[in-house]
Amino acid sequence: MKIIAVIPARYASTRLPAKLMQDLHGKPVITRTYEAAVASNLFDDVFVVTDSELILNEILSRKGKAIMSQKQHESGSDRIAEAIENIDVDIVVNIQGDEPFINKAPLVELINTFKNDVTNQIDLASLMREITSQNDIENPNHVKVVVDQNNFALYFSRSVIPYPRETNVGVRYFQHIGIYAFRKQALLDFSRLPMKSLEASEKLEQLRYLEFGKRIKMIETQHVGIGIDTLEDLEKARKFIQTNATF
Repeated sequence: MKIIAVIPARYASTRLPAKLMQDLHGKPVITRTYEAAVASNLFDDVFVVTDSELILNEILSRKGKAIMSQKQHESGSDRIAEAIENIDVDIVVNIQGDEPFINKAPLVELINTFKNDVTNQIDLASLMREITSQNDIENPNHVKVVVDQNNFALYFSRSVIPYPRETNVGVRYFQHIGIYAFRKQALLDFSRLPMKSLEASEKLEQLRYLEFGKRIKMIETQHVGIGIDTLEDLEKARKFIQTNATF
């Protein structure tokens, strides 16, 4: 089974302009992420996929592997699908470009999910963590997921799901963590399918997979990545590197 990591790296960003090219202790954020993915030794290959010549040249200048997107894309899945169409690969792991501090444990779990899926029942796998704070549960920026008894996703929403009409029935709430592993064919199928109403309404690309019958295995984790979305996040990341010699 050939497994690669792909890091979608769009240059534009709203809250922190050009965040992937911001300096993080001597190297851009995207370079830190790429090098961390390679250093994990979990993948047969690692690629950055980008719409930016600046990002492309940064990775190539450090002897890394980068692919320039040829089209405009609405989602990370579309960008990855274009990049891997002609690559010989079985499983593609999507690494977030703005999370340079990779935790291996949940990635190992994602990969093992496919290694153990001998009957090919799983199209893609992703992560979730339990949330208990009412603010987190009600926050539309925290995407929630409901799963069946085998931890296959039933639905994702920015709304509170399930709705707590009864509060003493032991319901657990899970936040979706946007790290994915895909079978190659699931990605290619996604890129050829139209956006339907659920995805358009919630602005959640994972709903396209569900609307067209793909099976998403959810894995519970305690890991929460250190994402860099704001200047404050960037400063925290810089301090983290300064106090961790391994980086």
